[in-house]
Amino acid sequence: MSKFYYNEEQESYDAIVVGTGISGGWAAKELCEAGLKTLVLERGRMVKHIDDYETANMDPWDFPNAGEPTKEIIEQQPKQNRTGYTTNQASNMWFVNDLKHPYNETKRFDWMRGYHLGGRSLQWGRQSYRLSDIDFEANKKEGIAVDWPVRYKDIAPWYDKVEEYIGVSGENLGLEQLPDGKFLPMMDLNCVEQEFRDKVAENFNGRVVTAGRTAHITGTKQFDGRSKCQFRNRCIRGCPFGAYFSSLSSTLPAAEATGNMTLRPDSIVHEVIYDPKTKKATGVKVIDANTKETFEFKAKVIFLCASAIASTSILMQSKSESFPNGMGNESDQLGRNIMDHQLQVGASGKFDGFEDKYYKGRKPSGIYIPRFRNLGGDSDRDYKRGFGYQGGASRGNWEESIAELSHGKDLKEAVLKPGGWTFGMMGFGEVLPYENNRFTLDYDKLDDWGLPTVTFDAELQENELKMRKDILDSAVEMLEKAGLKEVKGYDNESALGLGIHEMGTARMGRDRKTSVLNGNNQLHDVPNVYVTDGSFMTSASCVNPSLTYMAFTARAADHAVKELKKGNI
Repeated sequence: MSKFYYNEEQESYDAIVVGTGISGGWAAKELCEAGLKTLVLERGRMVKHIDDYETANMDPWDFPNAGEPTKEIIEQQPKQNRTGYTTNQASNMWFVNDLKHPYNETKRFDWMRGYHLGGRSLQWGRQSYRLSDIDFEANKKEGIAVDWPVRYKDIAPWYDKVEEYIGVSGENLGLEQLPDGKFLPMMDLNCVEQEFRDKVAENFNGRVVTAGRTAHITGTKQFDGRSKCQFRNRCIRGCPFGAYFSSLSSTLPAAEATGNMTLRPDSIVHEVIYDPKTKKATGVKVIDANTKETFEFKAKVIFLCASAIASTSILMQSKSESFPNGMGNESDQLGRNIMDHQLQVGASGKFDGFEDKYYKGRKPSGIYIPRFRNLGGDSDRDYKRGFGYQGGASRGNWEESIAELSHGKDLKEAVLKPGGWTFGMMGFGEVLPYENNRFTLDYDKLDDWGLPTVTFDAELQENELKMRKDILDSAVEMLEKAGLKEVKGYDNESALGLGIHEMGTARMGRDRKTSVLNGNNQLHDVPNVYVTDGSFMTSASCVNPSLTYMAFTARAADHAVKELKKGNI
C-alpha cells in the first residue's frame, strides 16, 4: 500500500469514508469495488502493513526490562495505564498519548484509542460472533430503549459475506443464541480445555464449551496476500503474515487494487457540511493533524466509521440552522445510550493430571461458552439479558519459578520443567442501553486542534451489578464440577470502556423522534450520511461486536450504491 499517501487529491468524490478501522476498511472496499471514486480520511498517521510492525519479531529480551512499561510511557498514559495492557513496550505504539489527546470523566471511563491507519483493527481481540434474533428482539419484548429496525434474516447474508472474506475459525453448534457461520477449521482445544468441555456437557444441560470463533486463517483456503496463523500469539504487535484480519492487510489493499481509492492520513474530520436546500450533506471539513491547515472535501455520500465516540462527536459538531443540536439529532439521542461489555469477573483454578501432556505453539484464542441465561420469553434470573465466557487452560508460567524461591541449579531446573495446569475464565456481560449513560462535548476544554473534548458520564447500573454476581458464581460452579482444585472467583474493579466495545451513541431505530439512524444506517434526516461503526448499535448483546459492524457496513455500502444509482441520495 505504499502509494496510498501519494494519490492525487481532488476537491470532489463520489464517496468519503471517515476512519480506516474495522468499519472504515469495509466501507472503502465495498464502495471502491462498486466503482465509486472514494476519499478515505484517517486522523492518525500512515502505517504500512508488515514494514511498520516494528516489534513483531522481537523477543522479551530484546526490550529493556523485558518490555515492562517505562516511566515515560506511564506518564503519557495516566488513564490508559489503568487498563493494564496499553503500556507494554511491544504494543504501546498503537495507543494514543493521553496528554495529547485528553478527555474528561464525570465517572470513570477507560477509553483506548489507536490513531493510525488501520485503527483498532490492528489491536482487536479478533473474537467474531453473530447477534441472533434473541438480541434483535430483546428491546421490544422487554420494553427497553427502542426496537431494532432489523432482524437476523436481514443481516445473515452479510454475516456470510464478511466471514468468508475475512476468515473466521470456529465450530457450528446449532444454537439459537449463537447463530452458525461460514467457518474455517476451529483451533483445537488443548487436553485440559477438552476435559473441561466434556465435564460441562456432563454436568450442565444446555451449556456448551467451544473454541473461540476467531478471525484467524486456519486450514487450506487461500486468501489474497495473507497466510494462515503461525500460533505466535503476538497479534497485538501487528501480524506480518496477515493471518488475523485487519483492514491494513485485507480490506484497504482490496480498495486500493480498484484504483478508485484516495487515502489521506493525518486528516481530522470535525464536521459534516449540510445544504438545507437539498437536505443533503455535501462534504466534510478537515484539519491537517500536523500543519493544522483546514480543508473541505465534497462527496455525494459520506460514511462515518471513526468509532462510536468519534463519529458521534463529528455529528454533534455539525451544527447549523437546520440542526442546532447536532446533525440528525432531533431525537436528542446523540451521545446517549453508551454501552460496552462488562468484564473482569470470573474464576480460575488448578487442574490435577495431564502432567505428561503439553501443547505446541502459542494459540491466540481459548475457549468460549455461549450465553445460557434468560433465553426464554421471561427472565429466569433477577436481571435481564445474559453473558458468555472466554478463557483457557495453560501449563503454568514463569511466575511459578519465582514462587519457589529457587537458586542456581534448582532455579534452572524449575524454569525448564513445565508447571501444573491452570484454567481461567472471564465473563462478558451485556450492558443495557440507558439514556443517562452518555458523553457530551466540552467547548471550554479544547484539544490541540481547537476542537471540544469529550466528557464521559456513564457507569454500570443495577442490572449489570446483579449479573456480575451470577457470572462469578456460575464460573466457580462450573470449574468445581469439572474437577478443578483451589477454585477462586474474582470480581475486579471494572468501568465502562474497558471492553473496548463502545456502542450505541447514535442508535438506529424505527422512529426519528427516538433514534438517529434508520435500518440502513442512514441518518433519518440526512439520507446520504451513513454511520456504520459501533454508534448504530441499539443494544449490545453479550458477544464481541466487530463482526456485526462489518456486516452492517457491507450492507449499508450496498444500499448506498443502489440509492446513488437511483438518484435517491
